Amino acid sequence: MNGRNRRRSRGFSLIELLIVIAIILIIAVIAVPKYNQSRMLAQEMAAIETVRTIHKAQLQYQAQFGNFAETLIQLGPAANGNPSPAAADLIPNDLAQGSKTGFNFTMQGSKGAYTVLAVPIAYGSTGRRTFFSDQSTVVRETWSSEPANAQSPEIK
Repeated sequence: MNGRNRRRSRGFSLIELLIVIAIILIIAVIAVPKYNQSRMLAQEMAAIETVRTIHKAQLQYQAQFGNFAETLIQLGPAANGNPSPAAADLIPNDLAQGSKTGFNFTMQGSKGAYTVLAVPIAYGSTGRRTFFSDQSTVVRETWSSEPANAQSPEIK
């Protein structure tokens, strides 16, 4: 083998490495926005399911205690492990504290009615929609940072 062939067989040239890096960067520029959109959609779907979980917990709470819970804390776990109207142990602690999967959840209730609101923690990053629901169990959405309400369109 002559000296030129031996030198060539030792590895890649700088140009070849730069071409590979450029291809990887182009793929990343295309893939990252799609990944972020997919993640945001997954978090929105999880928020909708969480609203439905709150509905189920409210029905259980009403069956046990005769009225709807007024706050998420009342649906959450009991400190001493014994369910009560103050902490019925129907939803996980992170949801009872008001935050789960990139969304903040608030609930207001009374004896015969309640409302649930889900708002992205970082609008445009963790979600592009806000969600609203009440004891009717219909989930409504708004495609903006403004909170959804009872007049917002239904999710179909």
